[in-house]
Amino acid sequence: MKKEEIFLVDTNIIVYAYENEDSLRKKKSLEILEKCYKKEIALAISNQNLAEFSVVSLKKLKLNANIVKNIIRDISDFEGFKKISYKRKTILSAIDFSKEYQMSFWDSLIAATMIENGILNIYTENSRDFKIPLLNIINPFC
Repeated sequence: MKKEEIFLVDTNIIVYAYENEDSLRKKKSLEILEKCYKKEIALAISNQNLAEFSVVSLKKLKLNANIVKNIIRDISDFEGFKKISYKRKTILSAIDFSKEYQMSFWDSLIAATMIENGILNIYTENSRDFKIPLLNIINPFC
């Protein structure tokens, strides 16, 4: 991987970084985030990822709401993360991707948001969810 390549970090990577149990997934996820904080790699995150993280961390991980808010603020405020979001045309592209590649709408929306922002790489555990040939999917847990 070249230093200038930007990878979107999918929701599952952030969730594993903040899960309560000590696991290999947590360790690998923290390594990815730490490399970004040390400016060794460039990462992007979408508002959708942050929203999904909020839901999972509150419902599944049972994190305190203030802790979740602080995590969201820390990630959002850190200059090392490129923040991306979607627009109306992104939603329309996501509908097309969903139909063409038999993907869930929400994964299609992340993919469309990435492509519109010139990001073609993603760290995710869910490599089967992103079926668009243009994307480079890296599962850091393999």
